[in-house]
Amino acid sequence: MISFLKKYKAFGTGLLITVSIIFFLDYKDIILVSDNAPIEVFLIITFWWLVISLPIHHFTYIKQHKKTVYKIVALILLFFIALVIDSTMRLPDNPITFILLLSFWIGFVYLLIPSFTIKYWKLIVLFYGPLFLYFLYIRLFSGDLEAYLKIKDRINLLVTLIPIPIFMGLWIYEQWKWVKTLKAEKAKAELSLLKTQINPHFFFNTLNNLYALTVKNSKQAPEVILKLSDMMRYTIYEGKKDVVSLKDEITYLENYIDLHKIRYHKSVTIQFKHAIEEGDTIAPLLFIILLENTLKHGVESLMQDAFVKMNLISNTKEIHFTITNNFEPNEISAVKGIGLENLKHRLSLIYPKKHVLKITEKGNIFTADLKIKKHD
Repeated sequence: MISFLKKYKAFGTGLLITVSIIFFLDYKDIILVSDNAPIEVFLIITFWWLVISLPIHHFTYIKQHKKTVYKIVALILLFFIALVIDSTMRLPDNPITFILLLSFWIGFVYLLIPSFTIKYWKLIVLFYGPLFLYFLYIRLFSGDLEAYLKIKDRINLLVTLIPIPIFMGLWIYEQWKWVKTLKAEKAKAELSLLKTQINPHFFFNTLNNLYALTVKNSKQAPEVILKLSDMMRYTIYEGKKDVVSLKDEITYLENYIDLHKIRYHKSVTIQFKHAIEEGDTIAPLLFIILLENTLKHGVESLMQDAFVKMNLISNTKEIHFTITNNFEPNEISAVKGIGLENLKHRLSLIYPKKHVLKITEKGNIFTADLKIKKHD
């Protein structure tokens, strides 16, 4: 409790200063504290309590932003000048006071939301310009104070009821757009990072395969180099795109399978069946992660009878990819690398609420089942 009071003691100090100033101004008849409007008095005291307390609470921050502090002090002085003029001249709805208070509130709003004020200044002028001119005309040139007092409430209604909800709605809309843009930029940056993680992860494995062939002076080495070149070209250029042809993605997977078939000199069965609709598209380099994971933690852990079965089908509603393999449980690495976590993260960014990925292990059989909806 003591630490809490120490942390927020500025608000106690601010309350003491606020109450003292208000009672002093009321005592000097500069302002009138009404006994018949307790809610209004409470709101006014609360507002000025926060205005005074927050600068004290954030004193360290204020020292680093002196220009902002000068602007706030200037606005407060403007407000008190308006109060002094109003109490001295004692005119009902003094036009000079009105202009000063209007300048105060415009400056206050600009200080709080400068970019919003600059963006919508024409709309603000469109709403409040005619009302301000109408007020000056009625108050200064009509010559009839009684007539003005009769329509005063109507003017106040026009000033608050129509424009303020509109500007509040616009401000909320701007904040919503800003949050959406921020999320989109964050997702784009994360997705870009994840793609850069995919490339080295894949190519390190493939280059190891090529190294094994070149050491043995295999005649298959040139074929591997050609396939690897095609795959690098696809990864570098197509991998940058938001979507690629599903048909091209299948070719990419088939090339990858061919590279591994050349490498393995043991009994390995790799089946890949696919039936897709013409023109289907997909985010690039999704399925390769599952295939790569399967070969690394399945085929390479078994001495014989290893198998991988893949199916890729699509219809008007979804794209469905499944991959199944056997593995040696005792030889599974405790660290599976970035592959699966990378895939889950990418799917959450690219297909939020439009995909289902199920990973199951039964005995020595591993299955990954991925469904991606085409439309909402």
